[in-house]
Amino acid sequence: MKPLASISGPLRIILGISFFVLFLAGWSYATFGGFVSKTFLADPLTMLDDGWQLLTKHSFLTDIGVTIWRVIGGFILAALVAVPLGILMGTYKPIEAFLEPFVSFARYLPASAFIPLLILWAGIGELQKLLVIFIGSVFQIILMVAVTVSQVRRELVEAALTLGARDRGILGRVLIPASAPDIAEILRLVLGWAWTYVIVAELIGSSSGIGHMIIDSQALLATGQIIFGIIVIGIIGLISDFLFKAVNRWLFPWGRV
Repeated sequence: MKPLASISGPLRIILGISFFVLFLAGWSYATFGGFVSKTFLADPLTMLDDGWQLLTKHSFLTDIGVTIWRVIGGFILAALVAVPLGILMGTYKPIEAFLEPFVSFARYLPASAFIPLLILWAGIGELQKLLVIFIGSVFQIILMVAVTVSQVRRELVEAALTLGARDRGILGRVLIPASAPDIAEILRLVLGWAWTYVIVAELIGSSSGIGHMIIDSQALLATGQIIFGIIVIGIIGLISDFLFKAVNRWLFPWGRV
């Protein structure tokens, strides 16, 4: 291994799979070997059996669909608000000076702290879940997009001005195309954070979703079901991540994604 040296695609896949194999081996050794009580950590076979029961007898597929809808809905709302604001902040310094202090303050506020207020304001329905994801995502996206747009190479802007471009032309033909691949990458990363927020929202005052199943399983000490729910979240997140990367490569072939 050499610092920053690239590796081949097949080797990358083998190494990635190897970690999961080793992790599964360690988990199996600890549980089947009796080193960890099944009350605290179910073994892989028990987890698979509990997962099958959830899927076939307890409508867990419905819970998965509800959670995916909440993530997508809250994330799209956040992106629709945050991306334009971030672009404006990165482009125009007066707007940045006006909004940046508040956005920097708000992004440190944990979304989970708003849950009691959101329950009072919006009840325990879908709107409350969407707002938790929105609050947890929107300020992060705004600031990251603003930084990305502000770091577009100055030479591109100067070249556009030399060719007679006006403000709208610089924004629409230079700044947005140049920063679009990085903005797409920001959205991909924040989508992963959105999954954290939705599970937190579903742990309190929810009657459906993966988080609701996990908290119910915790009350029953059903660690197999809890682990299965966590693994399902990871699998869905991994699939969405690969899809996001593929779409980004297709939409922005000039980028680094």
